[in-house]
Amino acid sequence: MNHKEIVTFGQLKQSGYKPKSIKEEIRTNLMQNIKDKKSPFQSILGYEDSVVPDVERALLSRHNILFLGLRGQAKTRMAREMVHLMDEWIPFIAGSEINDDPYAPISLYARQLLEEKGDETPIAWLHRTERYGEKLATPDVSVADLVGDIDPIKAANMRLSFADERALHYGIIPRSNRGIFVINELPDLQARIQVSLFNILQEGDIQIRGFKLRMPLDILFVFTANPEDYTNRGSIVTPLKDRIESQIITHYPKTVALSQAITEQEANILPAQEDAVEVPDLCRMLIEQIAMEARKSEFVDQKSGVSARLTISAFENLVSTAERRGLRHGNARTTVRISDFTGIIPSITGKIELVYEGEQEGPLNVAYRLMGQAMRTAFTKYFPDPQSFKKAGRDAQKAKAKTSPYQPIIDWFGKGNDAMLLQDDSDADHTASLYQVDGLYSVVKQFYPDVDETRAVLLMEFLLHGLSEYSLISKKGVERGGYSFGDMMASMLNMSQNDDDEEDDFS
Repeated sequence: MNHKEIVTFGQLKQSGYKPKSIKEEIRTNLMQNIKDKKSPFQSILGYEDSVVPDVERALLSRHNILFLGLRGQAKTRMAREMVHLMDEWIPFIAGSEINDDPYAPISLYARQLLEEKGDETPIAWLHRTERYGEKLATPDVSVADLVGDIDPIKAANMRLSFADERALHYGIIPRSNRGIFVINELPDLQARIQVSLFNILQEGDIQIRGFKLRMPLDILFVFTANPEDYTNRGSIVTPLKDRIESQIITHYPKTVALSQAITEQEANILPAQEDAVEVPDLCRMLIEQIAMEARKSEFVDQKSGVSARLTISAFENLVSTAERRGLRHGNARTTVRISDFTGIIPSITGKIELVYEGEQEGPLNVAYRLMGQAMRTAFTKYFPDPQSFKKAGRDAQKAKAKTSPYQPIIDWFGKGNDAMLLQDDSDADHTASLYQVDGLYSVVKQFYPDVDETRAVLLMEFLLHGLSEYSLISKKGVERGGYSFGDMMASMLNMSQNDDDEEDDFS
């Protein structure tokens, strides 16, 4: 019999339906998933060998769960994915506010209805997507919000005494009965509110305004918390933490490739943008490397973490930067450049918390430093390490056998030449600016003989940035957006001259 055809309690009993608790239901479905070698967490990347096995063990043990990790580590996403482990439909007594199980009703409404109508009690069906509740813990959350309170308006309209159970208004937790309930950022919940959860977790009952009320709620609780919260904003009260059976530690992606896969999965890029903008693999990798550099930077607060949302929003901004330039020049399609990375600055400064040294340096300078460090790290994955040629130069014989391929480029700038790459340059002007630098194209062709022109232009620009990060040529930002490259020695002399002028002015 189709579940839609079952509309009374009598029909439900005839169908042979056997009720299960939410934790038993999830356990049963998870066991089948494991047997079928299917993961219930399909959209979660990078946790296959760490967090997911821990979660599966906790669910098999029928535990409530605390996800502990820094911002942007998919803690809430993990909880939301558990919805797929519930049965698609479950029956409940029609009209019940707390999804009463017909076989074990707990609300006064459901018990009275079942007593009055027996097998004719009306049955409704609840889809698994409606069995998930979520609450962000904020200082203004009250016990009434979570658990419930007396509703004076209901009592007046129904002419009830405040001592009558029917005058109660149930909070979000009782309304999540027979489902999953998530409290995000648990330490932000006031201690007295956390205390109200003790009985719900341990005995499964609730207490409202001193009512002699026992409601054995059937809920899988999932909590999330950031370790930083334990010191900066609040803490999880010890007795509550003791009642959460499994604490699972989350983490950031461990490789650039994994981080890139997450970014591409989560970034909101419109089809029109995909048609208009090509993002080379090098640029995709640089986005992720910036986040990797931030997670170990001395200027960034490591206890706060660097969210995966940094790379997602940075990727979106990078595409939009190239799209904007293409629109200005009437190009149907364009390719992301290295100079376009100036467009992701807002995505970096808004996603990192700075320590004192970082604040002194300034968010903008820290962002540029992180981009520079990312380019330096990535450079040796595409071209030989410039430092290896410096070492060879100490030995005359080695120097002859191992001449730096970058020397013609450095010499060109040493003759007083410079190159300016502006963010809004047309594709033709951008390409012309790069080809004027002697030796630049030759180095690219030396290591990438089969490269097409579009990739060659990108690698030529990347070469300039890489050499500047190794202090072989100078680089400075320009007001119109973009960079100016020149001779390193001349740049140092100009800086020294400017310092002397400032001293003279001061004197």
